[in-house]
Amino acid sequence: MADNKMSREEAGRKGGKATSKNHDKDFYQEIGQKGGEATSNNHDKEFYQEIGKKGGETTSENHDKEYYQEIGKKGGEATSDNHDKEFYQEIGKKGGEATSNNHDKDFYQEIGRKGGNSRNDD
Repeated sequence: MADNKMSREEAGRKGGKATSKNHDKDFYQEIGQKGGEATSNNHDKEFYQEIGKKGGETTSENHDKEYYQEIGKKGGEATSDNHDKEFYQEIGKKGGEATSNNHDKDFYQEIGRKGGNSRNDD
């Protein structure tokens, strides 16, 4: 007698197709949100740092400089389309405050020297 058992992969594929025919975008958004909340309740900051690192490493192995330039350009354009001058002033202020809290006088002297040297090279 032949063994006609379906593989787990095939069963999952068939179940996914059937489910997709019975549910709309809102259904998938809701279950995605629930899954995300459950994951965040069960994992700590280190978990997310680790999976982010792994994802970043995998992405960098599969893409070149032009890929990052293109997604950076798209991200910058999307951000500029969605934000006004005040947004950029606020993030600039926050960035400046964070930098000043994390660096001392020597840091600013060094970047000033590098900037001056760069101008002299022109």
